[in-house]
Amino acid sequence: MSENRTTGLLTDKYELTMLSSFVADGTAEHDAVFELFARRLPEGRRFGIVAGLGRFLDALHEFTFTPEEKDWLIQDGALTPEAADWLGDFRFSGDIHAYAEGDLYWPNSPLLTVTGRLGEGILLETIALSIFNHDSAIASAAARMAIAAQGRPLLEMGSRRAHEEAAVAVGRSAYLAGFDGTSNLAAGRRYGVPTIGTAAHAFTLAHESERAAFEAQIRALGIGTTLLVDTYDIEEGIRTAIEVAGTGLGAVRIDSGDLAIESRRARTLLDDLGATQTRIIVTSDLDEYVISALADAPIDGYGVGTRVATGSGHPTASMVYKLVAVSDAPGGPLRSVAKASKSKASVGGFKTAYRYPDGREFFSLDGEVPEGAEPLQHHLVRAGEIMPQRSLDDTRARVAHILAGLPDQLRQVSHGTALHTVTEEEI
Repeated sequence: MSENRTTGLLTDKYELTMLSSFVADGTAEHDAVFELFARRLPEGRRFGIVAGLGRFLDALHEFTFTPEEKDWLIQDGALTPEAADWLGDFRFSGDIHAYAEGDLYWPNSPLLTVTGRLGEGILLETIALSIFNHDSAIASAAARMAIAAQGRPLLEMGSRRAHEEAAVAVGRSAYLAGFDGTSNLAAGRRYGVPTIGTAAHAFTLAHESERAAFEAQIRALGIGTTLLVDTYDIEEGIRTAIEVAGTGLGAVRIDSGDLAIESRRARTLLDDLGATQTRIIVTSDLDEYVISALADAPIDGYGVGTRVATGSGHPTASMVYKLVAVSDAPGGPLRSVAKASKSKASVGGFKTAYRYPDGREFFSLDGEVPEGAEPLQHHLVRAGEIMPQRSLDDTRARVAHILAGLPDQLRQVSHGTALHTVTEEEI
C-alpha cells in the first residue's frame, strides 16, 4: 500500500447506510460474528485454494476514513453526521480467525470469521469479498495449471487482460499457487514475485530484419535471453536465433500454430543445430486443458495470460459474507442467526473447522475439535492487532506440498464435483 492511502472507500454504499442505521438505533455497539464462505465451487472444480489473506490484512491495516472522506460520505448520503462521529478515527478493533492462505477449501468452509462490534464487522464485507473472491479464483485456476504442468515452469503473463491493480493481485496469487514468475513489475516490486519478460512481436517488427532484432536483444540482454521466433517463419527464426546467439541461447518462444507440432519441430531443429540445451517456451491461449494436452511435447515452460488472469473463466469464487451471530445488548450473549432463503440458506453460529487426515472436513458449533482432527482456523487479528504472517514464499511451498499430496481424483483437470461439502459433524 502507498503512504496516505486508505481503503475505507473500497466498499459498497450500503455498508455505511447500514452503519448509520445501526448507530441511530444503538445496535452498532452490539457484539456480532460475521463469516466468509463459498456456497459452491466454480462449475467443474474439485477443490479451491484460499488466496488473498495477505492482501486483506494489508487492506485492513489501512481501513479507515479521513476527515475529508467522512465529509464527502455525509454529502453523498452514505453516512449520517452521528455515524461519522461514531467512526471517529476508525480502526478495526475486533478479532479475526481464518484458514491459512494457500489451504484447500470446499463449499461452506468458514474461511474468515470476524468478531467484534456489529458496526465494525458490517464495514468489512465488501473489501473482504472483493479480495478473497478474486484471489482465490486466480489461485484455484493456477493450481490446476500447476498440476497439469507436471513440474515444468509456468510464467504468468496476463496483465493486459485485467484491471491494472487486479493484474498485480493476479501475479501474487498465481505465484502462490505454483507459477514461477510474473511479467507484472508491480507484483515483483510489491510482493517479491520473480519477474520475467524479454520481447514481443513489436520488437521484431520494429527492426529492418529478424536478425537485426535478435542481435539487438542479445547485445542488451545476453545469450541467456529468450528469443521470440514465430514473427515470420518459425524454422527460419530458430536458425537465425542460433546463428546470432550461438548454441548457448537460453530459450526460444513460440506463440502461434499447433504448439505440439511446432515444439517437436523446434526441438529437432535445435538439436540438429547443436543447441541441445536451448529451452522451448510456448505461449498462446494456454489453460490447464491445453497444458495437459501438451504433456508429451518437448516443451520446457509455459507462458499463461488470459486464462490465469481471469481465473480460467471464473473471475469470482462465489464467496459470501454473512452475519451468523449477534447479541441483543453490548456484552450480552450471542444468538445464532441464519438466512433461510431457498438456495441461499446459511448456518448460524461461530464455527470451529477441522479436518481429518483423510481430508474430510467438518465444523462444530461448541468449539470442540475431535481427537485425530486438525483445527483449520488461525487467530490472525487480536483486538485489532494483526499477527505476523508467513511469507509468500513459505505459503507457496506449502501449496506445492498440498497439491503434491492430493489424491488422483482431485488432480484431474477434467470437470468434476467438489470432494467435500463442509457440514456440522455429529460427534
